[in-house]
Amino acid sequence: MFRRTEESKLTSWYFEVDRHLLWALLILIFVGVLFMVSAGSVAAERIGQPWHFFIIKAMPFYFLGLATLFVASMLNKKWVLGLSGLNVAVGLLLLVVTLIAPHVIKGSARFVAIGPFNIMPSDIMKPGFIIITAWFLSLMKEKFGSNIFFNKEAWRFKWVSWWTYLAIFIPAFLIILRHPDLGTSILYFAVLSGMVFMAGLPMVIVPALFGVVATVGVFAFFTMPHVHNRIVSWFSGTGDTYQVRQSIQSIQHGGLLGSGDDAFVKQSLPDAHTDFIFAAIAEDWGAIMACALLALLLYVLKRLTVDAMSARDPFVFYATGGAAVLFGTQVCINLMSTLHIFAPKGMTLPFISYGGSSFVAFCLLFGMILALVREDKWK
Repeated sequence: MFRRTEESKLTSWYFEVDRHLLWALLILIFVGVLFMVSAGSVAAERIGQPWHFFIIKAMPFYFLGLATLFVASMLNKKWVLGLSGLNVAVGLLLLVVTLIAPHVIKGSARFVAIGPFNIMPSDIMKPGFIIITAWFLSLMKEKFGSNIFFNKEAWRFKWVSWWTYLAIFIPAFLIILRHPDLGTSILYFAVLSGMVFMAGLPMVIVPALFGVVATVGVFAFFTMPHVHNRIVSWFSGTGDTYQVRQSIQSIQHGGLLGSGDDAFVKQSLPDAHTDFIFAAIAEDWGAIMACALLALLLYVLKRLTVDAMSARDPFVFYATGGAAVLFGTQVCINLMSTLHIFAPKGMTLPFISYGGSSFVAFCLLFGMILALVREDKWK
């Protein structure tokens, strides 16, 4: 559509960046705003606020997120690493704050109140976690060769070793699990598992990873009442299944083309603007539009996969692959909860659900991925 007629930083950025991924993200953000107008208005009226309450609250995050996406996509590798290190440091600090002075919402102490905003540190830290993990894996490969899992040198107590990495992120994982936030803990573990698998994790260790997940799940089942109740309700169909029943009814009521002004089921759907926004979309806009949204989400995942497989630098391969695992896993968990395929986990739909921390974090992550892919391809 445009020809490259002059050399400048802006034109170089435009013609070198993965425009397919960039435009897909912008479209996803645009339709997310549209869906928030309908789903957010119902949620606002339910709590006695004007219909535009959540839209107005989300606007600063939309502007901040878009600015973050574009600015981050113009950085080089050095700046991306520096920004990721700062992101992890801030995330860890805020996680510590949740232990000292948490802001509890719906029984979960995973938030920090900063002015009028409720920040979720585990969401904020996702971009830095992926980039730093990718950098660490590439550094370990460079230092110890292909076998970084059974090499004794990689497990010695020194700066570049597995102990350094685990000393940083295991405390973060334990704090997130303590909130309690089993869903985000599983998400972090799934991303880490995917990234170490890309780094050549031997298949003999895979059963051990499943064992860790099973152990954490059993521990949560017997020690966390909300996890126990949700799992029992999901398996037995008894207990508090109000949310998922309303979600299914919303989807069914929407039909193929949507109910429009007659969409009344979502009015009694809890978290219609966050965890169950896909059900509200299906009722408002219909199954055809909901499937179109799914196709757009799959296209974003496809672009991440293509960029990862085309990467020349192992660091870019791990980072882009990690972003693909995070994005795909979070989308799957949200949709499975909405469709009652899995127990509700309280996880947002990326770029669509209301949630400033999640939106800005994903914008930062994708901006840095765009920057790394651009530099890997052209520099």
